[in-house]
Amino acid sequence: MGLPPAWSLLDPNTVTVGNASVDDAWKVCVIDGVYFGGNDYNGSLGARISSIFVILFVSTACTLFPVIASDVKGMRVPEYVYLFAKNFGTGVIVTTAFVHLMDPAYGEIGPNTCVGMSGNWAEYSWVPAIILVTVFIIFLVDLISDVYVERRYGISHNHDDDLVHSAIVQPAQPSSQVDLHSDIEAHHNHGHTEKEADLYSYPASKASSLAEKDFQTQIAAFLILEFGVIFHSVMIGINLGATGDEFKTLYIVLIFHQSFEGLGIGARLSAIQGFPKKWWKYALCLAYGLTTPVCVAIGLGVRTAYDGNSYNANIIQGVLDSISAGILIYTGLVELLARDYIFNENRTKDLKKLTFSIIFILMGAGLMALLGKWA
Repeated sequence: MGLPPAWSLLDPNTVTVGNASVDDAWKVCVIDGVYFGGNDYNGSLGARISSIFVILFVSTACTLFPVIASDVKGMRVPEYVYLFAKNFGTGVIVTTAFVHLMDPAYGEIGPNTCVGMSGNWAEYSWVPAIILVTVFIIFLVDLISDVYVERRYGISHNHDDDLVHSAIVQPAQPSSQVDLHSDIEAHHNHGHTEKEADLYSYPASKASSLAEKDFQTQIAAFLILEFGVIFHSVMIGINLGATGDEFKTLYIVLIFHQSFEGLGIGARLSAIQGFPKKWWKYALCLAYGLTTPVCVAIGLGVRTAYDGNSYNANIIQGVLDSISAGILIYTGLVELLARDYIFNENRTKDLKKLTFSIIFILMGAGLMALLGKWA
């Protein structure tokens, strides 16, 4: 049978908070429910099963909408609808990093938690350390890929959203139907930099190679973003399937949470041009849409045995949340905010659009921060 864990040899009913002979870490673990907590599943099986299909639908639909809008000819969405989807999603992603990932990580393995006061976890503040290491790993990957493409092919990793923007949104003034090719030609005739002009003066084979490499850098950045979001979705899905009294609140919050994140992912995916196969985009959307529902199903499978607040569960959740926070902090601040606005030379062309874009970013950030009150 084996020996019982050392922490279980003390009776929490006989130990007072002021008892100096008992380690403070043990007291915190008992108060937080890590020790002597156990499984807290309380039924509502039908509602939990319904959450699989509801979350699958809303997260997948919100992710697919911007992608479908960019692919279906004639389905030109109003310009400010596209601006809303893209920038609202940016605010959501940045806020997810700080409110929905970093803060919970501190609550799981931070210095004042059961894990953070025990063993080697008490020797250092591991949450900021994991986040910092993750940020620098993503930075090095981004830098190396940029240097490789720029030195070998003569182009840098710059986002030019005007091309995809004109292909997706409905023209502001009534005009005849135009296709993406004509939009790109018109764009090329206005205000390109010298480097861009050189790009389009290359032979077709060289231009194709450059476009392929630019696609590779953009899709690499996107995959890092999606990986960070999916990492986060795994544990919240399992917790929803096996959680206790907070199930109803968590269910409602996750519907909005997954919808907002999906909108941001889909908008970013729709801006990437050059997919060798169109179905790749839809597979990436489906990967995000399926992650949480599948994990809810897993949580249901272990609902009577899983203890989401156990010592090991806290370690796993804390480390995963810290890694995801690092990924989304870098991606949100550098790939989304800095490259789209701070280093985008076209941002001042239309101050009205810029103003609305910032409002949409703040709206997404504010609403996602509000959801952090409950989950």
